[in-house]
Amino acid sequence: MAEARTPRSWLPAAAFAAMAAAAIFLRILPLPSVPGGLPGPDLVFVAAAALVLRRPERLPVVLIAAVVVIEDLLLLRPPGLWAALVVLASEFLRTRAALVRALPFAVEWMLAGTVIAAAMLAERLVLGLTGVPQPPLGPAAVHLVATLASYPVVVALLQAGFGLRKVAPGAADERGRPL
Repeated sequence: MAEARTPRSWLPAAAFAAMAAAAIFLRILPLPSVPGGLPGPDLVFVAAAALVLRRPERLPVVLIAAVVVIEDLLLLRPPGLWAALVVLASEFLRTRAALVRALPFAVEWMLAGTVIAAAMLAERLVLGLTGVPQPPLGPAAVHLVATLASYPVVVALLQAGFGLRKVAPGAADERGRPL
């Protein structure tokens, strides 16, 4: 049966939607840019990875897919490719969330970083096989490094701004069910 969600249970999904909206808005602003400037991190993917590893039951896959498809359309990327890769990566991380609970942050960061790098490599491979133009390898590598470096910042923002902490091993939800 469908159970009513408490307002607190929607907080991670609302945090993800708000962070994604802000990140997409900042990327589409017509700010003056210097040719050859450094590309910024993919904050939507990082926020999805952090939330899925910290509160996997609170971030629906449909929300991740919808946000990333909208991002694809607004940023004029091939629609659906990056969204599919982000959904696959987030679902992979969701299955590993229980394993990461008892491990230190560095291991969580390494796991998320490996999955993010694999998704970005898969995107480059698919785009290369289909002949779609893509940025040179140098700026793509800088984009990957910036994305990986932003993971601790996003996790700190989620903890400070929304009180979203990692679930302790053996913890239970509001109704007493194990997480």
